[in-house]
Amino acid sequence: MSAGFSSPVQDYLDEKLDLNSYLIKHPAATFFMRMTGDAMVSAGIFDNDLLIVDRSIEPQNNSIIIAVLNGELTVKRIIKHKQEIYIETKFKDNNIKITEDIDFSIWGVVTKVIHELHL
Repeated sequence: MSAGFSSPVQDYLDEKLDLNSYLIKHPAATFFMRMTGDAMVSAGIFDNDLLIVDRSIEPQNNSIIIAVLNGELTVKRIIKHKQEIYIETKFKDNNIKITEDIDFSIWGVVTKVIHELHL
């Protein structure tokens, strides 16, 4: 027999948290990638973060994407302005306008980021 109040944690012990259902909406089209470098710190993405990438999602203006740019995978923010597409660079005044001359394709859209706390 115990006296006093029940533990507030007890209310949550029966609930199961399935991270897959929380983090992944389209399992067959979802991949995990590791961020390298500090190019996306302004978006809250840091070196060594784990990116959850969904290849079935159509990128919207300001989406963070995995792009193939001149044959290399890169993480960038996409900017859609009227009929033009730009890729945001670390230096916003040097954004890259996507033209027919540029080897460019969108590989997937970053939907979630998992990282250690930066204290």
